[in-house]
Amino acid sequence: MTARRTTTIVLATVAVLGLATTSGCGLRSASGTVLDADPGQIKHYESLEGVSLTVAAKDFTEQQILGNMLSIILNAAGADVTNLSNIPGSFGARAAMTGGEANISPEYTGTGWINYLGNDKPVKGEEQQWKAVDEADRENGLTWLKPAPMNNTYAFAIRASAAKRLGVTKLSDLQKLPKDELTFCVESEFAARNDGFVPMLEAYGLSKDAIGRVTTLDTGVVYTATAKGSCNFGEVFTTDGRIPGLNLTVLEDDKKFFPLYNLTEVIDSDVLRKHPELKEIFAQLNPKLTNEVMLTLNAKVDTGGEDPAIVARDWLVDEGLLK
Repeated sequence: MTARRTTTIVLATVAVLGLATTSGCGLRSASGTVLDADPGQIKHYESLEGVSLTVAAKDFTEQQILGNMLSIILNAAGADVTNLSNIPGSFGARAAMTGGEANISPEYTGTGWINYLGNDKPVKGEEQQWKAVDEADRENGLTWLKPAPMNNTYAFAIRASAAKRLGVTKLSDLQKLPKDELTFCVESEFAARNDGFVPMLEAYGLSKDAIGRVTTLDTGVVYTATAKGSCNFGEVFTTDGRIPGLNLTVLEDDKKFFPLYNLTEVIDSDVLRKHPELKEIFAQLNPKLTNEVMLTLNAKVDTGGEDPAIVARDWLVDEGLLK
């Protein structure tokens, strides 16, 4: 899940090179298929018939689900859709958008503001962060639609049995715990970020001397290590399907420390001007995309082994957006 957080120049370069080498004629999706569905609450638009739209999404579970979701919706609405729902890394997807090889992408407001636009500090407030990134990215010919409630940000989780034993539900509860219970599993990037581990401790009144063991692990290992009790508190992403799959409990960020990463669609501004109905389409989808929904959908893939495209279509049909 950390693909969208990566900010180093080396990884950005690799991602862009990956785009160039995927195909001599441009990008291709690992799946590429757009599953069929009939219009439902989201209707068919004659104005979209014959319009070519290309969806770019990244190569982790949530993005594969969302990229397929957008592709299926746009296809049912009448467009001719190319599905690029498996591009390596955040900067690969961004390069597809800014380079004109794609014209719509599921994105996160925090990623746009911090990773793509190079700002050091997030904007507080969901609407304020969205408006800031939208206004700034208009100069790059991209428009950010009003985001979903879903916020895939950093968090700390604890196995459910330990949460009950320690009596913790929110990060401010950490202050009342003894040092030997304050054991953490984090990934290396998070440990060094200015919106990461040490500043988080300071925001909640804890010093490095006041905590116990800190173990640095790869992202996937953090989840399993936390579930097994190797540490009490593991760094997670709030919509990761492994949270319910491993019976972890996410602690509330009650001081609102972590940046906001609300999901929305980024669309080429010229395309949106020609087809304002796209805004209407996604205004029906976005309010339904909550953390709880994405946790469930991600878990179907991550722990249930289901196909992201089928998971996306089935949910759209169950919600009545399509048939």
